[in-house]
Amino acid sequence: MAIAETQAISSIRSGGSITEALGGFRLWWLVVPAFVLFLCFFVVPAVSLFAIAFDKSVPGVVTFAGNFTFDNFVRIFTRPLYYMAILRSIGIAAVVAACALVIGYPLAFVIAKTEHPGRNTFLMILVLSAMQLDTVIRMYGLMVLLGDSGLVNGALLASGLISKPLPLMYNTFGVVVGLVQVTLPFMVLSLIGIIKAIHPSLEEAARSLGATRAQAFWRVVLPLSMPGILAGSLLVFALSISSYVVPALMGGWKVMVLPIHIYQQIAETGRWQFGAAIAVVLFLTSLLAVFIYHKAAARTAGGRT
Repeated sequence: MAIAETQAISSIRSGGSITEALGGFRLWWLVVPAFVLFLCFFVVPAVSLFAIAFDKSVPGVVTFAGNFTFDNFVRIFTRPLYYMAILRSIGIAAVVAACALVIGYPLAFVIAKTEHPGRNTFLMILVLSAMQLDTVIRMYGLMVLLGDSGLVNGALLASGLISKPLPLMYNTFGVVVGLVQVTLPFMVLSLIGIIKAIHPSLEEAARSLGATRAQAFWRVVLPLSMPGILAGSLLVFALSISSYVVPALMGGWKVMVLPIHIYQQIAETGRWQFGAAIAVVLFLTSLLAVFIYHKAAARTAGGRT
């Protein structure tokens, strides 16, 4: 009798484990559509781009011919026009990330600490409303605002504060302003959840130990919100370094960054191989910069990333 009970229990256990295994196997089928989409629309194009980048540059030819060469990359790193564009792209993206953080953190802090549902909803609408418009429309709005005959220069000229229009567009300043305007909501949304997760009792404990409100913020709240700062900064940096529309419109084709060069080589001269090489350099540059920033921020945050 005991042997039969033991066999029954073992069969039930084995049956349960088989059922659980089959259930877990079925769950993996939910990943298949996303995996196929990722494979077809990211991995395959990226691999094709890398392959074309190492092919001989022939105008008008898109397919991979197998003429392996490093000439495209040698050209990028031996001509100041291109390697200066790399440094310019990194510099602009870093400045945009810093500006978005300085502007976005106070707004995210206010939204996270606002408990009134109506006020909180209103502030969230202000953040999300800008994302409802296309980037081109938003840039044309900035052009109306910052142009030589725009609202800002018009008001300053009418008041007599300046004698000639300020150069607010078609330069690096205009590109930075445009990118900050586009990426600011992403920074704010990355910070709100992290700041909300910081329990108020931690700040109250610091205050009870003699810290001022400012000291409690700098020593408690800000370090604990470092994961959100890291995520928002990386997202803004990646969006800024790969942006084409903003430098083209706000820079007036005068601020030569890597996406502008990619467009010129592919759309204007038809040199797909050289344009692919620039795209590979942009990808690797962004990846390297993100890796370095992640390591530095992780050390600053004490590993909370």
